[in-house]
Amino acid sequence: MNPLCCIAPVSVDYAADHHHHHQPRSVAAATLSATPEAAPPQTTPPVVSGVLHKWVNYGKGWRSRWFVLEDGVLSYYKLRDGGGESGESSASTAAARVIGEGDALRRAREDAAAAGKQWKPFGDIHLKVSSIRASRSDDKRLYIFSGTKTLHLRCETEEDRNAWLEALLVAKDRFPRSLMTNDFAPVADIMLSTEKLRMRLLHEGLNETVVNECESIMMTELLELHNQIKSQQQQHSVLVDRLRQLETEKVELERTVVHETKEREAHGYVNGRYSDFYSVLSGGSASESDPDTASQVADAESEDEVTYFDTRDFLSVESLRSASRRRELVTNGCNALESIGDSRSYTAKFTKYPIVERRDKLPEPKEKEKPIGLWSIIKENIGKDLSGVCLPVYFNEPLSSLQKCFEDLEYSYLVDNALQWGKQGDSLMRTLLVAAFAVSSYASTEGRQCKPFNPLLGETYEADYPDKGLRFFSEKVSHHPVVVACHCDGRGWKFWGDSNLRGKFWGRSIQLDPIGVLTLQFDDGEKFQWSKVTTSIYNIIIGKIYCDHYGTMHIKGSSRYSCKLKFKELSIIDRNPHQVQGFVQDNRTGEKVAMLIGKWDEAMYYVLGDPSAKPKWYDPMSEAVLLWERDKSLNQTRYNLSPFAISLNELPPHMLTMLPPTDSRLRPDQRHLENGEYEKANSEKLRLEQLQRQARRLQEKGWQPRWFRKDEDDSYCYLGGYWEAREKGNWDGIPHIFGQSSALTGFV
Repeated sequence: MNPLCCIAPVSVDYAADHHHHHQPRSVAAATLSATPEAAPPQTTPPVVSGVLHKWVNYGKGWRSRWFVLEDGVLSYYKLRDGGGESGESSASTAAARVIGEGDALRRAREDAAAAGKQWKPFGDIHLKVSSIRASRSDDKRLYIFSGTKTLHLRCETEEDRNAWLEALLVAKDRFPRSLMTNDFAPVADIMLSTEKLRMRLLHEGLNETVVNECESIMMTELLELHNQIKSQQQQHSVLVDRLRQLETEKVELERTVVHETKEREAHGYVNGRYSDFYSVLSGGSASESDPDTASQVADAESEDEVTYFDTRDFLSVESLRSASRRRELVTNGCNALESIGDSRSYTAKFTKYPIVERRDKLPEPKEKEKPIGLWSIIKENIGKDLSGVCLPVYFNEPLSSLQKCFEDLEYSYLVDNALQWGKQGDSLMRTLLVAAFAVSSYASTEGRQCKPFNPLLGETYEADYPDKGLRFFSEKVSHHPVVVACHCDGRGWKFWGDSNLRGKFWGRSIQLDPIGVLTLQFDDGEKFQWSKVTTSIYNIIIGKIYCDHYGTMHIKGSSRYSCKLKFKELSIIDRNPHQVQGFVQDNRTGEKVAMLIGKWDEAMYYVLGDPSAKPKWYDPMSEAVLLWERDKSLNQTRYNLSPFAISLNELPPHMLTMLPPTDSRLRPDQRHLENGEYEKANSEKLRLEQLQRQARRLQEKGWQPRWFRKDEDDSYCYLGGYWEAREKGNWDGIPHIFGQSSALTGFV
């Protein structure tokens, strides 16, 4: 039946419905009316319906919904923006009571007439297992807590709210009478008589044998029916007992929540969050924070969008301190591994790497930077492939995409630690650390407003970092499409992959979609593979430029565990950006064995077990352990490079004779930009782009990369031989792709 077919143009009349009340009653009066004395059990409560405003989320705010209260169940329906032809049905008008009036109610009727019988409820709440409360700060609001979600509702007037409270409380009290009382008395064994049937059959002239058979058939059927009734009654009793048990547990649960909430409020918190956070949202002071306002922030139901874990809820200052005290491995150079939270306790010695002095700042600029209008450049390139757009050097940072690949390995100590955990037989900790490593590669992108240089075809980059136990090498292996391949040897593990970034201008933003697979393999044979998520750069015309990463990252493990991480996309009203959450899953059973929460620009934490299966008020950060924390030391330049990134383009004099002529450090436009020689950098960039236009023709003629080859999976694998050639200084056959073999001698 359509939920609005019983609507009649009836307004709320307290005198008609309750002749002993002539004025709208307060909340307290509505509560008293829900007693058994005010609601005779033999009377069926009428269907109550009307329009209420329901809180959805901060993006959508309050939305009108049509609510119907019937048989102890409150259902709500979506209202369309436009209605159909106005129409009403007078069916069952005597059994209906409508609360409210005005345009919202009229539009609801039109929606019902247009939808007909196809209008289905969007959600429902069973009042028997729900709590109904009125707001203390707003006389038009109420909320209903079902144990799994909270409905925040707002009426048009205080009288409407009182009417709804009365109806809901009465329904909540009357509803259990049909379930919680034994309306069905025990079915005793009964005596059945077939005398009348026997007389009738004999009167029809049937013989004794046929009459006996008829009696036997009837008795068999009746006894079967009797047994079915007894079985149904037993099932009913079991369900009632279970419902009583659940109700008792729910009451105890509510008492516990109220007690814990009061304790937290006494310490300046509301539901584990700072009360002044809510004062900002509600427009009041921290001391005036209303519990239901706090609950709105905590439990507001998002019915139209995918809900992400609100990581900020768990990353309070106290929780972070507690998690930091329980951290297992957060910095390189730790001498022992400890497992917190269970009975495992291992000791694993780490390799101590030598200390290497590296530069900690860029050279002072030799020229004053000239501003340039970006809109004049990009307005002709909207929708085009980003790799084909020529931008002045002012929009670059003094690093190439090849060097950016190595920057992803800044927190390689996480992989070193994962290696040691695996050696101790703890595959779960290894997976958690690999997941933290995958997230840490995005940390350096925060605050970086310039793009790296696009490498020339055949351009290479090496990074020999004994202080991190790494030997890294990368090469641009394709120009159309642009593909960069890399390979890194660690102490006990290897990392390799290739990446093809598909970038496009969208007027005010740039979207970068990575294509390619990254692989991490340990010497014991365990392998992890994943792909990067989408990156977008915003406000490239007006406003402060910023980037965001969003999407789902699947880290597939070849052994026991895999991981799934969700990077939440930033929204305009988001007060808590850069969230990442995920789970580690057992490949054999599908069971979630650990949870990961944090932010890609700050830190990542883990919690053993599956917190989603725990009670609603459970705070994961109470048991969280810090996996990784970002090094927040930044050099005060316009590039916002980390100390590690500053070292990537360093070119000591002794390396000039060691590097191949294809290394990114020898690229003249990039070197001029680092030195602050902007005019020279721009002219060199234009010259190299002219040379690069020949790259496509070279590739079409069968050009092949020197150090990588495509495998059967259409990905690039390292052939080997680079470091051997470097030791011998043998670069025969390596072209001088930058065209100036001696122009860099004055740069260092």
